[in-house]
Amino acid sequence: MRKLSALLGLVLVAVLGLAAPASAVTVAKTVSGAGAAGSSASTKTLVLYDYTGEYAWLGEDYGMMATNLVSHFGAWTAHPVGSYTTGELAKYSAVVYVGSTYDEPIPTAFLDDVLATTKPVVWLYDNIWQLTARSSDFATKYGYTWKGFDVSTVAEVDYKGTALTRDTRNLAGIMDYAVYDSAKAVSVADAVRADGTKFPWGIKSGNLTYIGEIPFSYITSNDRYLAFSDLLYDALAPKTAERHRALVRIEDVGPDADPAELRAVADYLSSKKIPFTVAVYSRYRDPKGVNNNGKAEDYTLRQRPLVVSALKYMQSKGGTLLMHGYTHQLDALNNPYDGVSANDFEFFLAHVDANDAVIYDGPVKNDSALNVTARVTASRADWMMAGLTQPTIFEPPHYAASALDYKTINTLFGTRYDRGLYFPGVLSGTAVDNSVSHMVGQFFPYTVRDVYGSTVIPENIGNIEPEPFNQHPAVLPADLIANAKANLAVRDGVASFFYHPYLGTSYLQQTVDGIQGLGYTFVSAAAMTTVA
Repeated sequence: MRKLSALLGLVLVAVLGLAAPASAVTVAKTVSGAGAAGSSASTKTLVLYDYTGEYAWLGEDYGMMATNLVSHFGAWTAHPVGSYTTGELAKYSAVVYVGSTYDEPIPTAFLDDVLATTKPVVWLYDNIWQLTARSSDFATKYGYTWKGFDVSTVAEVDYKGTALTRDTRNLAGIMDYAVYDSAKAVSVADAVRADGTKFPWGIKSGNLTYIGEIPFSYITSNDRYLAFSDLLYDALAPKTAERHRALVRIEDVGPDADPAELRAVADYLSSKKIPFTVAVYSRYRDPKGVNNNGKAEDYTLRQRPLVVSALKYMQSKGGTLLMHGYTHQLDALNNPYDGVSANDFEFFLAHVDANDAVIYDGPVKNDSALNVTARVTASRADWMMAGLTQPTIFEPPHYAASALDYKTINTLFGTRYDRGLYFPGVLSGTAVDNSVSHMVGQFFPYTVRDVYGSTVIPENIGNIEPEPFNQHPAVLPADLIANAKANLAVRDGVASFFYHPYLGTSYLQQTVDGIQGLGYTFVSAAAMTTVA
């Protein structure tokens, strides 16, 4: 049983700073969404993104990622920057502009409103030169101006005393600056070059916060993405108090689980007074007999009463059960491994290539709302026949599904506990682009309501993998603890991980002790979906 979360939450492309060639543009809609559970009813953010040329899809991807994050604070509206109208900013608490395309045509109405407003403005990466050119006294007013992109190797960003990582494959550069008045222009974080020298990763002056790169590319659990996630508090919830919560989810529990292992995990977590979640798939399938000497196996929870008893025991010890797909595999396909439950994808296609890397292929052949609904309905029937309370939270197997699947899951549950995949077309309200080369994955350091409309309970620091697999290194408790330490940079963030019960309890104890030692308090999944 292997979880592929290491593959998700990464934008493995960085097509930045490239001029957009002239091409036909699909007209994007203005789309709005509600804030996450517990967010402010009065906070509303305008998210603007680049949407011209052949990299319009990338602009929308980054716009989605920004939109997902700002939903933590309240409602949002998003559309391309090119359709901005005079005075629009005044309707919102703040604006976030994601500049991903070099020299994207920006309406002067937006530039003038940014220069005139007293509301928080967060500007990412490109086209800051259009703003400075529109102002006759930008350097005097803000105390700095841009110099040009520094393309030095930067593997670290220092934010408020925390050293965050930055993937050195990201060669797009970070804006450098000429600072004239350090009392006005304050560095929000420092980019650290390979030789140890530093320059501002971003600058805050008055109500304008400028970040010198796109913080959504190549993101990992201890990445400078966390700095941006925290900086949003300054713009949208500056009075937020410091708080650090942790979550643990017991993963890939099906009818084939070992009841003794489940009870041992429950006993340990209960002894520490730690609430937890259990991800359950209701039907075990091994259509090729991989684990049974070539003889196929297929059975449900009702046929394994000792497992059901152990699940009820886990509930009695503070566990909440969620639905982790139906079979956690797909028909008799190697998707990507062997067709065995908990090993394979259920709602997305994948294969392992010659370099032993898992490659995403796209939606399943019969991808539809009917397919998702049928599988959820079958699973619900299994839960009912096993005498288990119907779950209210869903986790797609291996965190992978199509945009259509995510939207359908939202109608069936409303709450997910995962990292999501996001596709161009969802935010712009146009035809969804399901190509895997254009999709992005994102994790969250706090609860959001994503562009599919679902409340997303975060999982953001990974899981224990004692042995390397598919070009991914082993991950041990010290690694998760280090990720949790980096996430302390988010003032009201979480450290959320998952754990396979077949690993025993030793690794679990080490991880829990280390996270608690950092000052985190473990809470239930329900605590992340209610008003604080």
